[in-house]
Amino acid sequence: MSAAKTTSEKVSSDLFDDIPVLRRKWQAALKPGQTLPRYEDVMLGSLGRLADHVAVLRHEQGVLEISRSGRYVQQWLQDERWDIAVADVSPDCATVLTEAANSALTSLQPHLATAHCVRDGMVRTYDVLALPTGSRWGSTLVGAYINERAAQYNLLDAIFSTTDDGVISLATIRNSAGSPCDFQVVHHNRAAADLLRLAPLTLQWHRLKQGGNMLGAPEVMARLVEVVTRGGSDQFELDCDDRSLRLGAHAFGDIVSLTIADVTALKRREASFRLLFEANPMPMCILDRTTAQILNVNDAMARHYGYGRADLLRMTVWDLWLPGEWASLDEALLRLAEGEPFHRDWRHRRADGSEIEVLTYGREISFDGRDGVLVAIVDITERRRAEARIAYMAHHDGLTGLPNREFFQQQLTQKLEDKASSDKRVAVMCIDLDLFKTINDSFGHPMGDRLLQAVAERLRQQINGSHLPARLGGDEFAMILGGTGPEDASECAARLITALSAPYDIDGNELVIGASIGIALSPRDGVSCEELMKNADMALYRAKQDGGRVHRFFEKEMDLQAQKRRDMEHDLRRAFAQAEFELHYQPLVDVATNAISAFECLLRWRHPDKGMISPAEFIPVAEDIGLIVPLGEWVLREACREAATWPDGIKVAVNLSAVQFRSRNLVQVVIQAMAQSGLAPDRVELEITESILLAETEANLATLHQLRQLGIRISMDDFGTGYSSLSYLRSFPFDKIKIDRSFVKDLAQRSDCLAIVRAIAGLGKSLNITTTAEGVETAEQLDWLRAEGCNQVQGYLFSAARPASEIAGLLAQFGAKASKAA
Repeated sequence: MSAAKTTSEKVSSDLFDDIPVLRRKWQAALKPGQTLPRYEDVMLGSLGRLADHVAVLRHEQGVLEISRSGRYVQQWLQDERWDIAVADVSPDCATVLTEAANSALTSLQPHLATAHCVRDGMVRTYDVLALPTGSRWGSTLVGAYINERAAQYNLLDAIFSTTDDGVISLATIRNSAGSPCDFQVVHHNRAAADLLRLAPLTLQWHRLKQGGNMLGAPEVMARLVEVVTRGGSDQFELDCDDRSLRLGAHAFGDIVSLTIADVTALKRREASFRLLFEANPMPMCILDRTTAQILNVNDAMARHYGYGRADLLRMTVWDLWLPGEWASLDEALLRLAEGEPFHRDWRHRRADGSEIEVLTYGREISFDGRDGVLVAIVDITERRRAEARIAYMAHHDGLTGLPNREFFQQQLTQKLEDKASSDKRVAVMCIDLDLFKTINDSFGHPMGDRLLQAVAERLRQQINGSHLPARLGGDEFAMILGGTGPEDASECAARLITALSAPYDIDGNELVIGASIGIALSPRDGVSCEELMKNADMALYRAKQDGGRVHRFFEKEMDLQAQKRRDMEHDLRRAFAQAEFELHYQPLVDVATNAISAFECLLRWRHPDKGMISPAEFIPVAEDIGLIVPLGEWVLREACREAATWPDGIKVAVNLSAVQFRSRNLVQVVIQAMAQSGLAPDRVELEITESILLAETEANLATLHQLRQLGIRISMDDFGTGYSSLSYLRSFPFDKIKIDRSFVKDLAQRSDCLAIVRAIAGLGKSLNITTTAEGVETAEQLDWLRAEGCNQVQGYLFSAARPASEIAGLLAQFGAKASKAA
């Protein structure tokens, strides 16, 4: 039974541990005839949680650079930057990354290395697996996987736990008069049992008066009773058999810490100590206890403080400790002389004059026949800074310095629950910036960040002692107004909107935004933090709906609208789970041949109680809650599957949401949909709107180019309705532009609509781009569009969107209908 279990566990580890999995993934990606597998095949795709443990290294012109790094790797490197040389990171990380990467590049095989890093006194061991890969750009990339092994140890614990000294904790037993009369062993280390020549289990819970070892001797008992009675400590030697033991007793109330050292083994212990001392990566030194002269230092000490070893040996401890620390150091050395080790924080000065904060551990030792002090040092400067920074950032926004959401909610709760305050009137404002996304997308995130900082400064200028502004996230801000009624809150909101809407001058750019504000008042609109913030947010939503740059107070009707929205979200998720969605298809007719050339796939939702729900109602909600991504994947798969059953040459057009592009796996989804259906890429058209190019332009353009390389046609929908549609024709070579139905509707009545259609059709002809007119409902409109040179048309004149079951009938019957319509 035991052997079988062991074998099973071993097989499981070999199969599923991260490093074997990555090795197999690398090997599987290596194609016949290749020296290295492709980077995309190894490092992209289904890495899952392992992605946080991976850094991508680029080797160019003899320099190894960190191109990308996951969150776990950034914590290990203690550096969040990308595109930096490996040599610029911490030396312990740089050394192992360089060694692993160079070995992998030399052998052209995965290479496993081990890193030992000392962080805040803890030695952590990491596995570093380097996976060499080729890339389409011709360069060689190395994926470095980093993960910590479970075992780690404290250097200081290791130093003192390896001593031959025995340590025993004794609990004092008192008689009926309250006087110490005996002691019981409550804890000890193995060395204590060995020195007393007792089995560890025998020593544990042993009462000294029971005898059986030297600690029960009358002279030892007398010393221990004295230490407990007067407090403090005592040190004495005890001769027993062929050994001489040195005992140190320290009383902490009724607990006595007893140390036992075998003096006869002093030389052996000193040799062991020196070995551990010299090779230790932690800075360590030995001081003369009387003169404070530095007697010895290890290499780590010299490196850390920036002095040469000879210079340090000419110094005293006062040269390292700052003057303000001297008095406390004197006290610590005096107490050390009494046998009490010290363990505390100090401030030190390095050779370059910089100050550092250190955690020191000091204990008495004998060094070259002198009473010395062994001092082990941990530099905690960065830890202290990080702790202070974390404490601040826990309650403040890192970009603007304003209080964050957590601190804001704490303060609001405190104001509402303050029993000492007689005025419970509190106003909560939720503030959202109008047009901020446009500026952020147009000028870039750095400019957006500068703008948010400027907004925060204007908010600070508008506050008084009872107001508290905060940044909740993104371009959302909030403010607490204490002791405020509706009129005061309204005036304050108006001032804020005016102040925040004034132009901003940033790096010579004049930026103009607005602000919308929602207000909730206590106790009218709620008596808890959650109620007020929820209701203020609903009021903000109303202000945004009313065009922005206004403020609105919460009203009960808003809650009903919010409930309706929540119901819609719930119904959408249920509808997706229960397959209530269906696809309808509207034909696209070739003007020259009057034949159907494609069908546009349109999503429909048949609610079991409410019937058909308009896409204009549920699509925006699906985008907001992220459901559009899995829903869009289903649409792609289903549309391709259905189109594969149509006659050759009939294409299917599928609309894409901007949210699908943010998922960054759109290309893989499209490839899978075509692979599963067997549909040729040239029969697939993907329709996008300009919002996709407006947001994250470079990334989305790259995705569009990848799709285009697959042979898929790309169409711009609603062309002409956006303010920058023409510029996008230069950014990407579209296969088709679709003229919005708003221009087609009044084509025969309005000359401006005709001019726009003529311009778009002419533009498409010049650029060799197909033009499709949407919303064709009359034969007169069709005649105008044919005369202007449009290539395709769609609309109710030919057919509304129909279920898939009617497509065969449309294809069979369309010829006569198209001719008649023409």
